[in-house]
Amino acid sequence: MTRATTKWIGLLWVASLLLLGTTVVQAQTAQEVAKRAFGSTVLLVMEDTNGQPLSLGSGFFVRDGEIATNLHVVEGAARGYAKIIGQRAKYDIDGITAVDPERDLVVLKISDARAAALPLGNSESLQVGETVYAVGNPQGLEGTFSQGIVSSIREVGADKLLQITAPISPGSSGGPVLNSKGDVVGVSVATFKGGQNLNFAIPSRYLKELLTTTGPAKPLSQTKLPKAQRSILADLGGRGSEGVVGGQLTWEFAHSQIGSYSISLRNQLRETVKNIYCLVIFYDAQDIPIDVDVVGYNGLIPAGLAKRITSKVDGSVQKLTTREGSMSPRTKVEFRVLDFELVN
Repeated sequence: MTRATTKWIGLLWVASLLLLGTTVVQAQTAQEVAKRAFGSTVLLVMEDTNGQPLSLGSGFFVRDGEIATNLHVVEGAARGYAKIIGQRAKYDIDGITAVDPERDLVVLKISDARAAALPLGNSESLQVGETVYAVGNPQGLEGTFSQGIVSSIREVGADKLLQITAPISPGSSGGPVLNSKGDVVGVSVATFKGGQNLNFAIPSRYLKELLTTTGPAKPLSQTKLPKAQRSILADLGGRGSEGVVGGQLTWEFAHSQIGSYSISLRNQLRETVKNIYCLVIFYDAQDIPIDVDVVGYNGLIPAGLAKRITSKVDGSVQKLTTREGSMSPRTKVEFRVLDFELVN
């Protein structure tokens, strides 16, 4: 072996070490991925025209003052706000800057919020078995971080859908799914209730495409959201994780000392549901929770329909939340659907 040959082999060996070193530096620990993601992920609370909460969801910053989430999180809402994980401040949603109904994606403009955008990775390079992390607010449990793998990459017509084992629950929808480098490779979108850890995410490729179409913010209350000709979830039953929602609380008697009230449970799925349990949280004028009630309904609610059910709390809750003579509370009431079953 000549001296020149030995020199070239040595240089190639050093170059290989440098490349390996670069790969190691790019990969992050789960703790590092979580810390970075939490600072850019938000809890979304959507409300109707009366200020009543419609749904809870998740989202994440993709640009300065812009957040990506699922379209089904904001559908039917007149307004809403975002809260960065671990912070107290609430930021009003100015409106929608881009929407993709087929892929269940939307980009929202947020007032005055300052947070780093999460980098969008290459979802096309994902492999089955690769580690991923899901960040969100399942059941309103703020800042939940879950680890899993890519269990399959599903073909849905001309599109793709990521099947992952990282758990997704109501409230997780719209949150980021990240790879081991901390790059967003998907957007949490749905889970199959009762399935063996069947969770799905929209590939980041479609979000990248959507971000090239953003325009001026259009207020939620003035925007008629387009309907998808064919949803990416259609072949999977279209089961969004926000499929059953509670809302529209009214007191049964304006001057009651008992605090009897009714709420509406609405089934947004394509299947009939049963055994629904909803947590109702009452807040005072200072936005501090003062009471909770778990409401259950064991009957059936067919697809696309709603059922009004009744329950009661202490009469003082009605007095603290409602003006004299009014049937609707003036303070915030939050609804969290805890569980439901599909009827096959």
